Amino acid sequence: MNDETPRDLEAPHRWGLSEEAIADLGDRLQRCWERYRHCFKTTTRDVAKHAWTYLKGLLLLNTKRNFANIDRRVNAPDGDGQNLQQFMSDSPWEAQTVIGQVQAEITQTPGLAQGGVLLLDESADEKAGDKSAGAGRQHNGRLGKVEMSQVGVFLAYYQAPVWTWVDGELYLPRHWFTPEMAAERQRVGVPEKREFATKIELGWRMLQRATVPFAAVAMDDLYGRSGWLRHQMDQAGMLYMAEIPEDTQVYLTQPDFGLPLADPDKPGRPCTRPQVLSAEKPIAVRQIVAHPDTRWARFEVRPTERGLLDDPFAMRRVWTLRDAELTEEWLVIRHEYGKRYTYALSNAPANTAHARLAWLKCVRHFVERANQDAKSETGWDEFQAQKYRAWEPQLALTILATWFIAQTKYEWGRTHPQDPQLAHQMELTVLPSLSVANVRELLQAVMPLPQLSQKQAARLVVKHLVKRSRSTRCRLKAQRSQRTQT
Repeated sequence: MNDETPRDLEAPHRWGLSEEAIADLGDRLQRCWERYRHCFKTTTRDVAKHAWTYLKGLLLLNTKRNFANIDRRVNAPDGDGQNLQQFMSDSPWEAQTVIGQVQAEITQTPGLAQGGVLLLDESADEKAGDKSAGAGRQHNGRLGKVEMSQVGVFLAYYQAPVWTWVDGELYLPRHWFTPEMAAERQRVGVPEKREFATKIELGWRMLQRATVPFAAVAMDDLYGRSGWLRHQMDQAGMLYMAEIPEDTQVYLTQPDFGLPLADPDKPGRPCTRPQVLSAEKPIAVRQIVAHPDTRWARFEVRPTERGLLDDPFAMRRVWTLRDAELTEEWLVIRHEYGKRYTYALSNAPANTAHARLAWLKCVRHFVERANQDAKSETGWDEFQAQKYRAWEPQLALTILATWFIAQTKYEWGRTHPQDPQLAHQMELTVLPSLSVANVRELLQAVMPLPQLSQKQAARLVVKHLVKRSRSTRCRLKAQRSQRTQT
């Protein structure tokens, strides 16, 4: 490393941290909320003040972002969270109005209107019981096993250096729509018009209603293995890079495909479904790794904090049966960090540059970043409300919180750039950008939460003790009544 003094390296303005910008951060959040406050008006009430309290709670608290704690820490020491719970679980403001405005702001932001990628993924949150809307024993990718979980399907947007959630849908497992679950659906407020939809169908709904401009869609293998979804996207003119499992079957040469000739000697109806007519057999994509015609090349995709992402890739034109139709697609294979092979299919044009395909193959990393930020930094994994109606408002305010941070990082980077000499001093090609945690730390400094006085703390503790005592008294009365009846 070149000679430098710690003081020189640690000067905030050299890293794009303007004193004026930091001092304005609280007002910046206020201005953001002012742009959205009309979204929180109903025909009879204006509940924007509760949205402001909740938004600050998501951004300023580090833990225990539940209704009661947000109310106490952000609003008033004696707050019990009842107004916030009603605002989130019962107030009829439209979450999609907030989400739509976030997408509109992305569209209107210079530099983000072209070249972005939509990222489709699911994320599960472990639940202690089955009383939350959509809860059930289902695969939890975070835990790597089947557990009692609530699963959301999410749509994220990425355009360097911005990534953020832009939409989501709560997945309700099929058993939630059985007659036996009718009372439970009513209890948690599942709309009567809601019908069972697979995660793939939910993803397609979000892609159809997305208003943010995008050049491509990337998705993991749950969605990529669906020939139906790939067909729908292709018909809609959407370019996709779809992860697939290693046992996916493809053809290396174009097989004959069509309706078989009717055999007059065989009774029955003639076949009306096209099929492969040639003798060639498909092979699993994992077998193509060592195929003699497979050519490997290393591509420098992007610099990362772990070094340069420059894995070997192989690209081949293959034929697949996509929704019962023979289709030519790109097969893109990546040898990730020399440890494992991953596979994707794409409907990109045949003349697409291999470097572009390699970049698209790796872009799904940013939906994982968006998921992690939503959970670790804005409290998504602390959400505890049971009602279906609360999930969508939580999604909308989480999207607003993460977009506020992403927008702040983006605009600061344009108006307060890092000193270009820093990269030379640090012997790096690209310097790290601000993280979500970084922006939250600065925000917490300029918008400190009020601290309880000794008397306020004592009153709060006594209030909690009284509440617990009353709860215990009720349980004892019920216990004595039950014993008397027996």
